[in-house]
Amino acid sequence: MIPVILSGGSGSRLWPLSRKDKPKQFLNLFGDNTLFQDTLIRLDGLEGLQDPIVICNQEHRFMVAEQLQALGVDNADIVLEPFGRNTAPAIAISALQALQSNDDPMLLVLAADHVIKDVRAFHSAVISAREQALKGALVTFGIVPTSPNTGFGYIEASNKGSVSTVNAFVEKPDLLTAQKYLESGSHYWNSGMFLFKATAFLAELEKHSPAMLQACQLAFSSSEKDLDFIRLQESSFKDCPSDSVDYAMMEKTTKAVVVPLDAGWSDVGSWSSLWESTVQDVDGNVLKGDVLIDNVKDSYIHSENRLVSVLGLKDIIVVETADAVMVASKNVAQSVKEVVNLLQKKGRNEAHSHRLCYRPWGHYDCIDAGPRFQVKRITVNVGASLSLQMHHHRAEHWTVVSGTAKITCGDKVMLLSENESTYIPLGTIHRLENPGKVPLEIIEVQSGSYLGEDDIVRLDDDYDR
Repeated sequence: MIPVILSGGSGSRLWPLSRKDKPKQFLNLFGDNTLFQDTLIRLDGLEGLQDPIVICNQEHRFMVAEQLQALGVDNADIVLEPFGRNTAPAIAISALQALQSNDDPMLLVLAADHVIKDVRAFHSAVISAREQALKGALVTFGIVPTSPNTGFGYIEASNKGSVSTVNAFVEKPDLLTAQKYLESGSHYWNSGMFLFKATAFLAELEKHSPAMLQACQLAFSSSEKDLDFIRLQESSFKDCPSDSVDYAMMEKTTKAVVVPLDAGWSDVGSWSSLWESTVQDVDGNVLKGDVLIDNVKDSYIHSENRLVSVLGLKDIIVVETADAVMVASKNVAQSVKEVVNLLQKKGRNEAHSHRLCYRPWGHYDCIDAGPRFQVKRITVNVGASLSLQMHHHRAEHWTVVSGTAKITCGDKVMLLSENESTYIPLGTIHRLENPGKVPLEIIEVQSGSYLGEDDIVRLDDDYDR
């Protein structure tokens, strides 16, 4: 059995913490580990597991690799999607990859951004699902509903409370219909988690969505190995139809089976669901960071950089980051996505990037910016280096705060230590490296007519960007 971790989501409903460049699955919302890491950790103890396959956006590849490495997972297959094409193509690609080294493995398909509190109940459900998958069934996990939730699709089972065939997949209902589903006992929330044999999935996909399978086969057969990653051919995958696995195949197949799952599941799809999934104090509050409150109840308040004080309010969400503050009533928390859409229309950087941006060599923080200048605090990991590059529109001043910097500037190569600085003229080929034993931190002052990240001409790069 091969775990397939789908990690392509953007998590825009958890803005401003979750953003396109670092979505919710890579955030540690519930402790020291991220949701992505927790997805892998909860598999510990299941028998017969092989190395996982991770499907992710190519922009997230280094975050995936680093978070796998932190868990000691060294042999995962990381497949990079050049474009998001929804879950059906992602699973098809995973099945094709799994069949490269196995006769006919089962695929345990999991989202990278879900919470499951009762791991033992989860394992029990997987074991039940495995029995069905071995018989050729396409198994989906149905979440036992705890409320008439209108934000989920539902699965109608042929029997109540047990493993059974699927009668229908149902769209997100209105409140009255959701209440009827809850009372029926034969309807489950659609979790988006599955278990089936790779060949069984591909056979049904060929029957119901042949054009999709053909595009996936072409993109996969022309894929290339890039460092630790598998890159799908961009031109072929671009032509692949975009569809969820439910629409593409599960709603049409006669082999769908649902296994009930009652394990404290949440898709953490909004701030209100994050509040519900987090341990609350006696007043029903969740407080993160430097927060002071008085007469506040049933609220989620998160501070990243500064003191946040809230007085005399109930049922609210307050989230503070370095570059944005979001305040909302809990009952409209699903509408946060509309703020992200508005930011995108206005071309605002806050829609997709944090002020603190992570790169494979380390990270940088934009401290200040104005007309024709920008100041960054850059941290370079031990042994890492930025690309050999040049800029058409800006010059840069570098001052070493701590550590040792090896700097290439034109024909010169120099070592700079704490409190030493240098100047990189516009158009000069340059590189920054950390040859030392501790992280390198520098202050970079950029000046010029254009300071965008796309004014980087890379001549050589350890990370093949």
